[in-house]
Amino acid sequence: MPDTPSEPAPAPAPVIVGDEPGAFPHGVLAERHPAIIRQVREAFPYGPERQRALDALLTSCLDGVIEPLPAGADARDRDRWADWGMDAYAGRSWFDVPWLWAESHFYRRLLDAVGYFGPGTWQGVDPFRPAKLAELDAPETDEELAALDGLADLPADDRTRALLHGSLWGNRADLGFRLSDSGTGTEDRVPALVADDSDTLWSLLPPAGRGTPGPRTLCLVADNAGRELVPDLLLVSHLLDEDRVDRAVLHLKPYPYYVSDATPADLLDALRRLIGAGGAAAVHGERLWAALTDGRVTVRAHPFSCAPLSYADMPGDLRGEFAAATVTVLKGDLNYRRLVGDRWWPPTTPFADATAYFPGPVAALRTLKSDVVTGLSADTEAALVASGEQRWRTSGTHALIQVRR
Repeated sequence: MPDTPSEPAPAPAPVIVGDEPGAFPHGVLAERHPAIIRQVREAFPYGPERQRALDALLTSCLDGVIEPLPAGADARDRDRWADWGMDAYAGRSWFDVPWLWAESHFYRRLLDAVGYFGPGTWQGVDPFRPAKLAELDAPETDEELAALDGLADLPADDRTRALLHGSLWGNRADLGFRLSDSGTGTEDRVPALVADDSDTLWSLLPPAGRGTPGPRTLCLVADNAGRELVPDLLLVSHLLDEDRVDRAVLHLKPYPYYVSDATPADLLDALRRLIGAGGAAAVHGERLWAALTDGRVTVRAHPFSCAPLSYADMPGDLRGEFAAATVTVLKGDLNYRRLVGDRWWPPTTPFADATAYFPGPVAALRTLKSDVVTGLSADTEAALVASGEQRWRTSGTHALIQVRR
């Protein structure tokens, strides 16, 4: 059960919106989304109909307002989006609604524009797949997988720590496969790891024989595909091999989302990449393949994984699944925003207070790539501000491991 906060939970902070020119959310809506449309258009030989749809979405992003999902077979989730706030936000500017909602709706509309859901040539074709595969096949991935061979010589605790940091840093996984303290993030030696509850995480997942008997289940809510999903899978494989968990549930996205978020198809690509790499990587890949076959690892692609809402609004079946887990680990920046709420929390807001609603023990592994942050000590916040690093919240140069039992 969650710890009881020592003080009343804080009042909700203001929701982050994208209406301030020059601010990070505004830049995502005004610059990143149009760039994504152009990149998708160039990556596929879409015909005139799809090109017109992409042009219309581009115009909407730059000058227009949010439009409802179209009726018909290509909008099977229209009712679901109505429940998720469409009636409240349709007709309003992209910049005047909650940023999390606007971002999520953009990716849903992009799939409409490329014909992902409707009947036709492009049904079910991931518009981000070329970029995902290019990253997975990059030489840097070979180097990171080759580094796994050296982990076998490390003491067990060091090996576990290295794989945790590999998962934490995602496509900077090379930083996790070598042992270090926290690294340094600025000239003033502000640590790259600004919060570290890893000891608490391991207390929830001790090796077999050191903890409470009975089935121990890890729910891992994945973030990105490619070189970020691979270290997540390596961590799951290691936890199974070390008997820290009996089973794992991987929560993936049911359809392409936020450019690189992992879907079941991306999981298969990552497993094949591991197995094909040989050495220790192949051992992990084969272990995971067998675990999927015998049910020790299962995959979920719940519709709520693509919802534009906080996990505080999760449906009952998902709440029950997380409640039954030994611990739920949420990976990445977007999942963090959904976990604590995409709000302007004071950085020293206790993580336990912001996640008090969550139905079981929960952990966040996240590199900071957006403005929201909780759970920092006053000294750490002061050091980050004093460092002069203006973009410490969004640059991806800092990370955190936060746990609420």
